[in-house]
Amino acid sequence: MTSEDDIGDALTLLAASGDAISMYVPGSREPVLGRILSVDPQLPHFVMELNAGSVLQPGKVTFVSWLRTAKLQFKLSDQEWKPVPGKPQLIPMTFPETCTVLNRRASERVETPLGANFMAAFELNGHRYELPIYDFSLGGIGLRCSKIEAKGLLKGRKIPEVVLELGPDIEIPTELEVRFTRGFRSFLLGEQLHIGCKFINMTPEATAQLVEQLPLISGSGK
Repeated sequence: MTSEDDIGDALTLLAASGDAISMYVPGSREPVLGRILSVDPQLPHFVMELNAGSVLQPGKVTFVSWLRTAKLQFKLSDQEWKPVPGKPQLIPMTFPETCTVLNRRASERVETPLGANFMAAFELNGHRYELPIYDFSLGGIGLRCSKIEAKGLLKGRKIPEVVLELGPDIEIPTELEVRFTRGFRSFLLGEQLHIGCKFINMTPEATAQLVEQLPLISGSGK
C-alpha cells in the first residue's frame, strides 16, 4: 500500500475501531502497546496514544495491527519521539511511505453491533467464563475482557464445550483454541484484552447455524 489516501484511510479505520497497535523496537521481543488516537490526512500525520506507563525508545519502530481481515504493518523512524506538550503518552507521527498488508484471514470478520449482548460461555479448570464476543467469522471469534477475567486463557489453550449465546433461544455449541491475546486500552473500562479464538471440531450443524446467523449479526440480513 503506497497511496497516501489509502494509508490515511487505513489509519483512520484503526483510530475509529480503537484496535491495539503493537510497536516493536530492535533488540526487544516485547511490544510497546498503544492505539491511534486521531488522524489528520491533510498534514498528513496521526497521533499515537501509548498505554499508560509505556515508553517508545528513539530509532526504528515496526508497527503491527489487524485491519479488518488482514494484518497491517509499517515502519517509522525518529531520533526522538516528541510527545504532545504536557501529555507524554501522546506522540504525533507522520504517515509511513508504505504499508504492508499480509496474512489475510481465511474468513471475513464481522463486528458485533452496538447494544448486542453476544457471549461465549464455558467452564475451564473449574472456573465459569461468560465473555463478550467482539467479532465473528466462519473461522473463529474475538473476545474482549479484563486481564483478570482472561486468567488461564493462554495462547494455544483448547477450550471444550463452549456455547455461543447469540440472542434469545440462539445457542451454538463449539470448541475453541486461543490463537492470540492482544492488550488495548478502553477509555470506559481501562486495560483490556482482545482474545482471538479459532473454531475447532465444529459440527456441520453448528457451522450451518453460524452461517445463518452471520448476515443477521452484520445487519445485511435485515
